[in-house]
Amino acid sequence: MHMNVDFPQVQVVEVSTEDTDGTAISEDAFVIPVLVPLSEVGGYLDPAFYDPTSSTSPSAANSRAIARVVLNALKKAAEE
Repeated sequence: MHMNVDFPQVQVVEVSTEDTDGTAISEDAFVIPVLVPLSEVGGYLDPAFYDPTSSTSPSAANSRAIARVVLNALKKAAEE
């Protein structure tokens, strides 16, 4: 499985929105579009890969792979 970032779309903006848990957010922030191929969504949401009720899910290796996509884009954008 893989994810990518649409790097030309990364930008710093003033955001007023809502987090996935309903928390209101209003601040200046990097917006980093993460691309998840539709053909791979089922794999990412498969209970063997991700259980939202478990604090140890996804695995460290899977979490690291996802985090690297975002952190690499953040690092590149912050350095520009």
